[in-house]
Amino acid sequence: MTIKQYNDKPLSHLSYAIVSNGKMAVVDPARDPQPYYEFAEENDAQIVAVFETHPHADFVSSHLQIHKETGATIYVSKLVGADYPHKAFDEGDEFKMEDITFKCIHTPGHSPDGITIHAVDDTTTKEAIFTGDTLFIGDVGRPDLREKAGNMTAKRKELAQAMYKTMTTKFNHLSDNVWVYPAHGAGSLCGKNMSDDTTSTLGNERIGNWAFQEQTEEEFVKEILDGQPFIPSYFGHDVDINKTGAANYKASVSDIPVHLNVETFDADAPIIDTRPQAAFKANHISGSINIMARTENDKIETWIGAIIKPGEAFYLVLESISDYDEVVSRIAKIGYESQIKAVLTLGQAQFESSEDLDYTDFKQNPDQYTIIDIRNVSEFEESQAFDSAKNHPLNELRETAEEISTDKPIVVHCAGGYRSAAGSSIIERILPKAKVYDLSERIKDFNQ
Repeated sequence: MTIKQYNDKPLSHLSYAIVSNGKMAVVDPARDPQPYYEFAEENDAQIVAVFETHPHADFVSSHLQIHKETGATIYVSKLVGADYPHKAFDEGDEFKMEDITFKCIHTPGHSPDGITIHAVDDTTTKEAIFTGDTLFIGDVGRPDLREKAGNMTAKRKELAQAMYKTMTTKFNHLSDNVWVYPAHGAGSLCGKNMSDDTTSTLGNERIGNWAFQEQTEEEFVKEILDGQPFIPSYFGHDVDINKTGAANYKASVSDIPVHLNVETFDADAPIIDTRPQAAFKANHISGSINIMARTENDKIETWIGAIIKPGEAFYLVLESISDYDEVVSRIAKIGYESQIKAVLTLGQAQFESSEDLDYTDFKQNPDQYTIIDIRNVSEFEESQAFDSAKNHPLNELRETAEEISTDKPIVVHCAGGYRSAAGSSIIERILPKAKVYDLSERIKDFNQ
């Protein structure tokens, strides 16, 4: 049994290809199926199965496209109510692929329909479980998404209780030597305390994962519900897409209008400007929102999907047209590519600029400024760099910015400088007469 793990770092999404004697299965595939196709070719293998552990909320899966292009059977729980061609795969069901037997374990908790895929190599002693969003390394999946994600509903406490039952009963028959392969790693919004490791063994998790420790159901439920991160707007949208099956990836990203070297522009929808902060501050179309896409560490997927609503059209500004494939493909991961009205690059015209903060004055007289902390509520409650700061989480800022007082200059900060670029530009857009400054990376001076 050969297992290859794919790590989409901006979304902390882990997917898998499993090969045995010329046959291949894929687990929780990303939006672009090309890497799996290339791996199948390298191994002279035919893709015969796609396992979906549940309808994902944080990314769009390519399961339907893989089925259409390879003939592979999609295996998913009947509880999903999937609208695409599939074979129901539920507790006790098995599928044999050459030397590997895949067994289904129903593991609700993150979602009511979650399954774990138990793979056993019949010719060796190797066993693995592909746990989706149920069991992570060091944590378990959050149980509060289905209240706001998609047309399916479930109460968070009931799912938390289901997760407790899953963790105390569903893996007991498996040995400590079984490898654990989750669908997410540290940085995903599908959990809160995941390890930086992307694989583990059940033995290690039984020792180090809080969810395996002896505790009452009440203690478990309290811990899992406490301090979960915010839920981006796009999560429900992606659940619905994944229940139906996404459109062809390449076709979806290849037919977006492009306007190069724009000298004038009248926007009839929000503008997302992905250029570095310095370029944005020097010149940007009025009302633009600066969500930077410099490297994979800039989580544009998460923040576009948190700030722009599902179905809301927007324009996309790139630093260079050479960035088109990279940036649009990242937006397609969350199913928002169809919302892009056009891709723009700016010409030589001067549109609008943002003032730089007089940092010395701010440091000496912070009380002369209205300080807006755009971190998540849990971050804000844990610590504040400024006693007078008001918390306006970035994902809510388009709705709450009007409440911000404009009688003083406004200084916006986050934890490290990335989010405040977006936050300050949103406030500038909504309060155009206010003086708005971005503290940016200089927040680190106050985080001692």
